[in-house]
Amino acid sequence: MIDKTDLWIIIIGLGIGSFGLRFVFLGLVGERPMPEWVLRHLRYTAVAVLPAIVTPLAIWPNATGGQPDPARLAAAIVTLAVGYFTKNVLLAIGSGAATLVGGLFLLG
Repeated sequence: MIDKTDLWIIIIGLGIGSFGLRFVFLGLVGERPMPEWVLRHLRYTAVAVLPAIVTPLAIWPNATGGQPDPARLAAAIVTLAVGYFTKNVLLAIGSGAATLVGGLFLLG
């Protein structure tokens, strides 16, 4: 177990760091217009976040270095392929979810 004092120091430190990162962007930039190239790059932030969250779970199912799960890999590949070819996010998510459910049902 971690000491309660150490835990609270870590929580407060992470809170201050999180606030600092947001303040640098929102507080210091404020109402000033951002350059076009920054706005163009910021459009891709949301697109990059979801794959960054999902990819480790698809490749390494547990933190101890477990083997990749064929059902999750298949679902990730189907989602990527459907999204790339159809440019339809909802269809890609639905196809990936159906593949995952089907893969888990068939493979156990």
